[in-house]
Amino acid sequence: MERPPISVYTDGACSGNPGPGGFGVILRCGTLEKTISEGYACTTNNRMELLAVITALEAIRWQGADVTIWSDSSYVVDAVEKGWVFSWERKDFQKKANEDLWRRFLAVYRKHHVRFVWIRGHNGHPENERCDRMAVAAGQGSGLKEDTGYCTSDSGSLL
Repeated sequence: MERPPISVYTDGACSGNPGPGGFGVILRCGTLEKTISEGYACTTNNRMELLAVITALEAIRWQGADVTIWSDSSYVVDAVEKGWVFSWERKDFQKKANEDLWRRFLAVYRKHHVRFVWIRGHNGHPENERCDRMAVAAGQGSGLKEDTGYCTSDSGSLL
């Protein structure tokens, strides 16, 4: 049985950069829609943009899905579409930020057929605007998670 393609819309937000942040995701497959958002106490905007994509791909319940990801993050879209992340991987991510998330991304990315579409943020795109509202609300919520790849309460870093 052929599965329908999946459309994914993502956005990340951070107040302070670093600071509290969150992400919002919309997944659509046929007539079904799923939303996901999470907030973190100490993170960066780029980490939230990338974590949104990772979380979306990890939410897909089968391998080999045809996925189009719509993102306003040049950081994420360019890293994949221009092949930078694959070069970073060959060099074992030497001196590259967010190595933990990029490794996690590559593991789930390779389970699917993924293409990225960059969209201009805050430009009236309905799903991007909705993901932005979800991301901001998640970062302002209570019970924020710890971004263990970035800040930890025992690392002497920003918390």
